[in-house]
Amino acid sequence: MNVTMLLDMAADGFGDRIVVGSRDGGLTASRLRALASGAARRVRESGAEAVVYLAVNGPAFPVAMFAAACAGVPLVPVNYRLGDEQLDRLLANHPKAFGIAEEGQHAALLRAGLSVRTPKDFLYDAGQATDHGEEDTSAGPDATAVLIYTSGTTSQPKGVVLRHHNLVSYVLGTVEFASAGEDEAALMSVPPYHIAAVSNVLTNLYAGRRCLTLHSFTPREWLELVRKEGVTNAMVVPTMLARIMDAPDLDRSVPTLRALAYGGAKMPPRVIERALRQWPNVDFVNAYGLTETSSTIAILGPDDHRAAITADDPQVRARLASAGRPVPAIELEIRDEDGRVLPPGQSGRIWVRGEQVSGEYAGHGSSVDERGFFDTRDQGHLDADGYLFVEGRVDDTIIRGAENIAPAEIEDVLLRHPDVADAAVVGVPDEEWGQRVEAVVVPVSGADLDPEELRGYVRERLRGSKTPDRIACWPELPRTATGKVIKRDIVAGLYPAPR
Repeated sequence: MNVTMLLDMAADGFGDRIVVGSRDGGLTASRLRALASGAARRVRESGAEAVVYLAVNGPAFPVAMFAAACAGVPLVPVNYRLGDEQLDRLLANHPKAFGIAEEGQHAALLRAGLSVRTPKDFLYDAGQATDHGEEDTSAGPDATAVLIYTSGTTSQPKGVVLRHHNLVSYVLGTVEFASAGEDEAALMSVPPYHIAAVSNVLTNLYAGRRCLTLHSFTPREWLELVRKEGVTNAMVVPTMLARIMDAPDLDRSVPTLRALAYGGAKMPPRVIERALRQWPNVDFVNAYGLTETSSTIAILGPDDHRAAITADDPQVRARLASAGRPVPAIELEIRDEDGRVLPPGQSGRIWVRGEQVSGEYAGHGSSVDERGFFDTRDQGHLDADGYLFVEGRVDDTIIRGAENIAPAEIEDVLLRHPDVADAAVVGVPDEEWGQRVEAVVVPVSGADLDPEELRGYVRERLRGSKTPDRIACWPELPRTATGKVIKRDIVAGLYPAPR
């Protein structure tokens, strides 16, 4: 139950088929195994206890994933958009790591005392290494395969532990071996530190489907790559699909595209409805999952999409906004605050159980309950036919595109400004991004705050996606008697309901 089993099956079953990269010059399954074996040898020789990957997506990523598994250490894909302070704290958790990073990120690894090589050098070195018959050091099913950091509901990243049996169980439960035709190609447009990147490498390899990556998304480049490489399957976040549909003067023809999966945030109805009309022959799939669940736990399939868009029944039509039904290996419950399982139609917390579910955090252990269920911290309900409707986070996390943003992190920066006495950050609905970030601040008495200057202050300290789109100045924040900010009142104050 090590993920290397999936690679071995692919290399033995269709070794000459290109499974990574372009049609011309991509890696075959056999070559991928050889490079992973060579890279694993370098990892073992270094004495590393983890492989840190701080780079964009590309052929080096699957090689690094399988090399780490062959060497018996976890892969740690790191968000290359983090600031220096955040990177330093995160890398301090891995003092004996084998580092792979783009040239612009070498300084962070060197500050952490790690050796570092570029993805290009890593692949070259892997190709030069030969297997001298070393003892197999691949890890057992309970060893950590991947450690993905996610900010979750706090400003400090948490390391989600995904063990080999979690990932292999997900693949075996959702994909049929060698089920893809030789002409099939999948386009992945998410960064390597996202769970979808990990799951797409494994599932497409197991299916025998060539996997491509797009480093920097634009609607034009995405469409041109789909046509150039004969892409048959693709995965996007809702923001990407909205931009593809809305961008002017584009050739949106996708003659080879057969299936398009989306997820990571709420899809605006107008976007999916337009996409279904634009590409009537494409099978759309809404995939709902979390890092802690090894990716997808529920899907709204192609037939559901077509039925919803043409239905006269409002209940069936409403399912276009649902996450579909749980995948076969997943059990799902909706519970109230006291842990009681709720019937269809009633809203509560979404809990899930299954072999693919980890629910474990580095340094904190497992967070599953005594029955093996994991609290997703998402709010939702089931309809009478078992379709899951996700209503949003139980906590205050803002989901912008496919990115989880912790308000506390932005509030901390705002409160560092000498003219800010108090601050609160909220997410408000947005057609393109799902949610956008807005803030309310209370100026220090006598201060004359410029909201645009304050936005620049945040942007200098955090990346652009965490900079509030709007900052309002209020005389005070609404709070409970115990001092807790009432964020629903802030949202209502920013966007009062019409009378």
